[in-house]
Formats: sequence, structure tokens, C-alpha cells
Amino acid sequence: MLRFQAVLVTILDAVRRSDKWDGDALGRILAQHPRDSKGLFSKIELVTGYEQLVAAGALPFERRVMHRLQMKPIRTSSGVAPVTVLTEPAGCPGRCIFCPDAEGMPKSYLPNEPGARRAAECKFDPYLQVQTRLATFAAMGHTADKVELLILGGTWSAYSRRYREEFVKRCLEAMNGAESATLLDAQQRNETSYHRNVGLVIETRPDWVTPAEVYHLRQLGVTKVQLGVQSLDDRILELNGRGHTVETVRRAVGLLRSVGFKLHLHWMPNLHGATPESDRKDFARLWDDPGLRPDELKIYPCSIIKHTALYALWEHGEFRPYADEELVDLVADCKATIPRYCRVNRVFRDIPADDIVAGSKRSNLRQLVQERMKERGQVCQCMRCREVRDLVVEEIDLRLLDHAYETSGSLEHFLSYETAEGKLAGFLRLSLPALAHRDASGLSNRSGSGNVEPAHAVWSILPEIRNAAMIREVHVYGPALGIGAASAGEAQHLGLGQGLIAEATSLARSAGFARLAVISAIGTRRYYERLGFEPQGLYLVKEI
Repeated sequence: MLRFQAVLVTILDAVRRSDKWDGDALGRILAQHPRDSKGLFSKIELVTGYEQLVAAGALPFERRVMHRLQMKPIRTSSGVAPVTVLTEPAGCPGRCIFCPDAEGMPKSYLPNEPGARRAAECKFDPYLQVQTRLATFAAMGHTADKVELLILGGTWSAYSRRYREEFVKRCLEAMNGAESATLLDAQQRNETSYHRNVGLVIETRPDWVTPAEVYHLRQLGVTKVQLGVQSLDDRILELNGRGHTVETVRRAVGLLRSVGFKLHLHWMPNLHGATPESDRKDFARLWDDPGLRPDELKIYPCSIIKHTALYALWEHGEFRPYADEELVDLVADCKATIPRYCRVNRVFRDIPADDIVAGSKRSNLRQLVQERMKERGQVCQCMRCREVRDLVVEEIDLRLLDHAYETSGSLEHFLSYETAEGKLAGFLRLSLPALAHRDASGLSNRSGSGNVEPAHAVWSILPEIRNAAMIREVHVYGPALGIGAASAGEAQHLGLGQGLIAEATSLARSAGFARLAVISAIGTRRYYERLGFEPQGLYLVKEI
């Protein structure tokens, strides 16, 4: 045991003293100091051993050392620990021809998908799913006290109200490490829990977004909605059995934005009836139409899965999937047009290649697209491509930028702290509703393809945000740091969030707004309260 510990200390000291660190550095150190006859130390052994030595006072804790020991450091490089859970298998109101319906899975999910497999192993129990993921983060050496909870699994709004409330409650109980009598009690406990919920995400269909549903989402603590849009062409939507129109999408987006939700849309190239050229035009509508303009996007190229209606069309020669080269060219052209305020989270769904009968199986599509763009001299300006990640950041090197753009119901300000090279360290989304102070905000009365009616629809049920400017999101990038931890060159905890909020307050005041609201996640309420915001209904509000 003493030799085991001595070798471990030697390895950790080498990790700490290394001046040059690359992807192979740890492997070289481990090869020089084998564990014993059984081979080399695993990363989990290193992380666990380091934590034990620190707890015993044998070694000081150094964040740089832990970062170097982490497994898959990209998991928390965006500043939070993402925890994905799936709802139990249930029917779906949709009849999409491309959507699989596997036995024992929520609609559209397959048993071999990593997230679905983990959920099935936990029997779709929300408590066990969250508990297991938190334990995994700890074993991998990641800080998981700021948790973004993503609830996936078909159409969230189609589950019963009772099921949805119990599901969220159990997720929070897993973070809190204690059971609660009610959902409200679980939410209040989470405000000071070690694992705090700093973002709650659900996915649903545009035709299920109503004022009543929006209100219930806020009661649950939801802050971001993933919306399955798939196409912005009514002909394509009908051919693929989506069951809604583009106008339905615009209205849903308008309703969600009017109450402050972050908007995460799904778009699918290569649907039945589409061509690469029609897809290029379709993608442009996301940004040309002021009724859309999402904050985040997933690009899901259509895959042919056995036992779907699309599979039958393919078998009869009525559907042709794009060749890999066509798809890479298409996505490269699309990514080159994405505005700086949007984050592209995925360009390929995590479906195992064995489940894809036809169509691209290139799970590294993002990498292929980036290589193609480099060859062509194209540049993607999306937020994900510009994150600082683990770069050392000094506040003096950052500049505060304001990118304003108009939507059908608001003037949006994307405030960001960026390096001289355009790397994104932090941002804030400020929404100035058109109905409140249209003249002061500079908005015209035109509504684009949609209209500004959604704000009226929700003000009666959410009076606390009437005529208020709205902070829809504040996020600081870089490796996730523990709550209260000081920055050592990371973007987090440099005070960037407070600087962004101060600038948003100034902009809202100059535009004639007397009140500023924020759609706060449960675990960030105390942060905003320290900045002068007070609870009002389902939001936090400050007089400005």
C-alpha cells in the first residue's frame, strides 16, 4: 500500500511540474511510473487517489492538476455539468415518417444510443439517472455543483402533468441528496444545495406550446426549450408527417421568447422531398425570418432507421439519402452563415452506425465539416466554435461587445465578453419587448412573418413581467469552477456575469424600461438576489 501511494505521489508531482501539456503528456508520465505488475494507473484511480491525498493533508489541492487528470475535460468546458435524463417510454402525438418507435424506449429514441442505454439501465427512474451521472462526473474529476439538467424523451408536454411534476421533483431530490414533500420544497432546497440546478431543459413540439403550457414550464423551473422544427417549408413538413405548419413554429417561438425562454431549435436536412439546394434555402430562413432566429441549434441529418415509414419509401426507391460528400458540403455552407449569437450544439445525432440502414453514418461529421470549411476558407462564427474553453483569460484582455438584432416581438441584445481573437468568454441575452416601448427600443411596427401577439397572451397569466425588459440568459464559459471558487486564469468567477448584467441594466434603462426581469434557474436565484433582484411570481425582478 505504501509503495502504491508513493508511486501515485510521484505521478501527481510529475503532472504538477510539467511545463508542456498535450494530449499524450499523461500517458508518457504513466508509462514511466507503472502501477505494478497489473499495468498503469487508470484516470479514475488517479482522480480518486489525488482526492484522498488532499483530504488527508498529504498534498495541496491544485486546480491545474485536477484539470490535467480529468477524463473527457470537454464535458464541463462550457462552464456547467450537463446531466441528461430520459422520460419513460410513452406514445407520441406525432406521426413523423422518419421517427423510430422502438419497444421499451421513448418515441424517437433507440436502445443503443448511449443516453437511452443509461436511462434503461436505471429503469428510467429520474432519481437514479441523475444520481448515476453525478457519481460519474465525480469519478472523472469534474466539478458538478452547477448542473444543467436536460430532460429528453419524445414530447415532454404530452406526458401527464402529475408525471412531469414528479419527474422534476425526483431529479432535484437526487441533486439535493434528500427527499422533499413537494416540488416547491425540492426547488427551495436546491437553491442552497451542493449540486445546484443552473438550467433546466425540456424538448417538445411546436403545436404543444400554449400559454397554459408556458406557465406550467415556468412552475417547473424550466429555462430552455428544445423545439423540434425540422423544416421551414410547409410542403416538406406535410410530406414527412410532422402535423404542424411553419406558422405554428413561429407562434411557438414567439410565445417562448416573450417569457424569456432560451430557444433551441432542431433542424433536419435531407428530409423526404428535400434537395441539398432546397435545404440551403431552408436553413437561411432560420435567420432571415424575424419570427425565428434561435439562440441554439441542433442539425440532425435525416437517417433511415428500419421499421419507419421512411424506410419503406427508401426500399421502393422513392427516397434518396445524400451522399457523405453532399452532406459535408451542405453543412459546411450552412455553418458559414450562422450568426454570432447562436450556438450549434450538434451536427449529427448520436445514433449508432449499426442502427442506420442508409444515409450518412459519419459520427465525426462536425470534424469533416470543419476540415471542408478550412479548405474553402470558410469560417463558422457560432458560439460553440468561439468558446474560450480552457484558455487562460485575463479580464483586461476582454472587450465588451453588443450585437443587436430584431425579432418579431423584441429587440434582442447579445452582449458578450470576447478576446481580441473573437474567443467568447461570457455572454448575456437581453430582450426588449416590442409592445412595451417600441419607439424607445428602436423597433418598427412590422412583425415580419409572424406577429407580436404572444406577449399579450402571456401577460395576463404572468403579470410580473409585463412591460419589463428580460434577461433570458447569462453564461460564462471556461472549465466549470466550484461555487465560490476564485478564478486562476479561467473565465469563470472573474466578475464577467456582473459586468454583463450592469451593461444590460444600462441598456434597458436607456430604452425606457423601468423594470428588469430575469428567467432564473432554481440554483441561480441567490446569485441574482445578491445583485438586487427580488422574487416576483415565477421570475426575479429589479426596479431600474
